[in-house]
Amino acid sequence: MEIQQLYYFKIVATLQHMTQAAEKLSISQPALSKSIANMEQELGVPLFDRQGRSIFLNRYGALFLESVDIILAEHSKVVQEFAEITKPGFGEVSFGFIHTLGMEVVPELMAHTSKKYPNMQFTLTQSTSLRLLKFLEDGDIDLCLSQKIESKILDINWIELWTEELFVIVPENHPLAEREYIKLTEIKDDPFISIKRGNSLRQMVDTLFQSVGITTNTTFSAEEMHTVAGFVGSGLGVSLIPDIKGLDQFNVKKLRVSEPPCYRKIGLSWVKNRYISPAANEFKDFLIETLLSQGQK
Repeated sequence: MEIQQLYYFKIVATLQHMTQAAEKLSISQPALSKSIANMEQELGVPLFDRQGRSIFLNRYGALFLESVDIILAEHSKVVQEFAEITKPGFGEVSFGFIHTLGMEVVPELMAHTSKKYPNMQFTLTQSTSLRLLKFLEDGDIDLCLSQKIESKILDINWIELWTEELFVIVPENHPLAEREYIKLTEIKDDPFISIKRGNSLRQMVDTLFQSVGITTNTTFSAEEMHTVAGFVGSGLGVSLIPDIKGLDQFNVKKLRVSEPPCYRKIGLSWVKNRYISPAANEFKDFLIETLLSQGQK
């Protein structure tokens, strides 16, 4: 039974005249009669009493009409809701990003977004790249800003938006604190403060150290970058992190690395060939245009 059939029935039930109903619906009377007959056959009861050319809604028809009114009202409501969702500048977007971007990049971005798209609604998820990948795979988020992530089960689109430099941070009284550039090998004997395992930044940092033959002496592993900076500022070790907001508030010195090059690439990911709403697609284009134009962070 289709929505169109229910609408046909409602018009016939209201007018209780097949010819007038057919004219109102702009269909032939035989086609309308067949539609009503098919509904009666599916329901197993007559919906109208017929006397010659006249038809009258019977008690089964009246009971059915009550349900039809509810169904048509709900259908109209759903159609209206989705019309609102798919209107340009409207709808809901589920957007994920890695922790470090939640300190400055994403808040500034969303401030601009709310001005450009005041009628869009956003669900924001802050997590590691690996967890964001899982959220993408499960359809819990539409888009995410992170390092490049690859799925074993889905094709993921990823577009690079900017390159982010990683810096060695040391306590202010460290022997290297007055240097502008160092080699990564120069901190091989220092206690190392790291991000916890399972974070893509941790994987990248470990790989950078391995590339120069160093196994770090990791003494503490933290959840957040500010915690890492706090531990370094307290003289408990050194670390390798992005230039996070507020880093200058800690008792640390930020040193550039001349060898090996220490950078990570940040980009936007979404699942290839999966439907995303017009709002999410519009926001995706806005992100790409805005962040590419800003260049390196």
